Amino acid sequence: MMRDIQDRADIEHLIDEFYKIITVDELIGHHFDGLDLKAHLPVITDFWEKSLLGRPVYFNNPFEIHKKLHERSPLESEHIVRWVNIFVATTDGLFSGELANLAKSRGAAIGDAFDQRLNGGVQIGREPMPSH
Repeated sequence: MMRDIQDRADIEHLIDEFYKIITVDELIGHHFDGLDLKAHLPVITDFWEKSLLGRPVYFNNPFEIHKKLHERSPLESEHIVRWVNIFVATTDGLFSGELANLAKSRGAAIGDAFDQRLNGGVQIGREPMPSH
């Protein structure tokens, strides 16, 4: 049986493995072109450490960062769904337990919120809302 996420080292491992996949993904990899991963990955790890372990190490607004990315290259609903699916699969491949489940549910909730704010529509795992 796999163990649960326990500390920052586990989060670093998850984020490293996740980015190895998404940066070369056919659908969403282009969003990471030109991104300085050496600088970016510790910030993302801080975000997840705060989110999962409650440590006050992240103080940025992740939506504002993604809004700027969206302006450069649109983060469409299908891109966000793909991000969530890869995040969940990566988490499932490495960890099992309460914090792993929390990471997956928070990832989906963040995806939903970003998609709503950026695209005004589809919620992750749900059919698009009919427009009137």
